[in-house]
Amino acid sequence: MLLYRVREGTLEVFLVHPGGPFWAKKDLGAWSIPKGEIDEGEDPLEAARREFEEETGFRPGGMFRELAPVRQRSGKIVRAWAVEGDCDSTAIRSNTFSMEWPPRSGRQQEFPEADRAGWFGIPEANEKILEGQRALMAQMELILQQEGKQQ
Repeated sequence: MLLYRVREGTLEVFLVHPGGPFWAKKDLGAWSIPKGEIDEGEDPLEAARREFEEETGFRPGGMFRELAPVRQRSGKIVRAWAVEGDCDSTAIRSNTFSMEWPPRSGRQQEFPEADRAGWFGIPEANEKILEGQRALMAQMELILQQEGKQQ
């Protein structure tokens, strides 16, 4: 789900930083739209809304626009919907996942799926977001330019 808002004619997008030790010291090229797996038989849009809520604690509503799918470097295809909205990026509440940490220690630790979130203009978002998701930013800019909502 790509949550966006327009402030003073400037498009801002909502991104999350993945939790866990692998991502802890990574910033540029590490952020993502809130996303996840589609359960068998689940409607893809409903899956996107559910995953957004699981990673942020917020449930987006409004007019959802399906964006063209993008392929990440791993080969994973990301389907996304854009929706205009707002939320407090400092107030996210994310589900957690368990993993062995440190490696080969035999100890399981819990980590948030998303450890922080933020609103970014497109130039900064393109630096922060995973390379494979940058095309989503370009799609949003184009849509809003066509509607005359962005300079």
